[in-house]
Amino acid sequence: MRAIDIIIKKRDGEELSRKEIDFFIEGFTRGEIPDYQAVAWAMAVYFQGMTPQETTDLTLALVASGDQLDLTDIVPLSIDKHSTGGVGDKTTLVVLPAVAACGVPVGKMSGRALGFTGGTLDKMESILGYRADITTEQFLKQLRDIGMVLCSQTMDLAPADGKLYALRDVTGTVPPIPLIVSSVMSKKIAVGAAAVVLDVKAGVGAFMRTVENAVELAQLMVEVGRRADRRVVALITDMNQPLGHAVGNALEVREAIETLQGEGPQDFREHCLLVAGHMLALAKGSEDIQASRKLIEGSLDNGSAFEKFKELVAAQGGDVGVVEDPERLARATVIETVAASQTGFVEGIHAQEVALTTMGLGAGRAAKGDPIDHSVGVVVHRKIGDRVERGDSLFTVHANSKDQRDVAIKRLVQAFRFCDEHIQPPPHLYQVIGP
Repeated sequence: MRAIDIIIKKRDGEELSRKEIDFFIEGFTRGEIPDYQAVAWAMAVYFQGMTPQETTDLTLALVASGDQLDLTDIVPLSIDKHSTGGVGDKTTLVVLPAVAACGVPVGKMSGRALGFTGGTLDKMESILGYRADITTEQFLKQLRDIGMVLCSQTMDLAPADGKLYALRDVTGTVPPIPLIVSSVMSKKIAVGAAAVVLDVKAGVGAFMRTVENAVELAQLMVEVGRRADRRVVALITDMNQPLGHAVGNALEVREAIETLQGEGPQDFREHCLLVAGHMLALAKGSEDIQASRKLIEGSLDNGSAFEKFKELVAAQGGDVGVVEDPERLARATVIETVAASQTGFVEGIHAQEVALTTMGLGAGRAAKGDPIDHSVGVVVHRKIGDRVERGDSLFTVHANSKDQRDVAIKRLVQAFRFCDEHIQPPPHLYQVIGP
């Protein structure tokens, strides 16, 4: 078997066998297949696509390239979640403790910010002392002891995927949906997930701009999960405006804490109930989403989810006092609220522009390794469909210099669109796919 033959076969639109995919990924991982052949293969996939079976075989080959975690001695059916990334998406900070408070252990390995979507770990590290980097042994012990872990990748999970993505990123081959699906699902399977809830976002603040593209991605993820003997549910949710009000690390932690205490923005609370309700139902093998949702709602309202969050922070070295008193979170030095200059209805809030503005303030990274300013960000006070009177607050900028503030205000004013007649806000949930 030769790499060139596999490249030609895919170039010509033929289906690759499991043996051919395994051979190619194993050889690439070991360095026996050079980068230029891997890029040629990825470009062939870009133009010819892959069948669901090919995508499943690629996913499992990526899993086999590195370590794998077995959680069956801790939890009979381990549940995980994945978001395709959004603006103001601090959902993990709420749904993990809520599900854990309902008796289902959840161990999640998350990432950091790169580009305009915020990273879960960057948000958590707004809490003084919180350690995201723990060992595999600590991961397993903590999951057994308190039923919850939220950390960075502790193992060499799917190293072939990381190596391949680095090439795709600089050769125009990031977009193929089979390659995106295999990248996401390989890590979920490697970390021991038997069931996964996918939050696939659609809109101007998401990777998938249209609902149709989001559905295409979600359907393939669910199908790959089924073929790999995993239960997967995909939620197609809206990302045409920020989720909740806060965008920026410490600001989002504050909003997550409010939600864990039974408060918080209504749209964000609703999103957490949706995701966590499906996670709990999937973990328990139940089809009664409403019953699971009520249990999650109870954990938010009775304080048990908040207590579980404090246990998590304490277990990973964080200062629980910061969680109990969010005023101790990092605060920006230049804070200014901007009012509406006209009366009307909010027709649109360009979510990506809000995210890029926040990134410009220092809340995100342009390149891996860039420093993060946890204190800065934006709080958006209005939602699409809201009536606004001239002089009502639109947004608040949290910056650490007047120059940054001025640039942010100029950009954010342009992110809002107004109209004279009331419009319906976009639906929060478009579709549920699977399991």
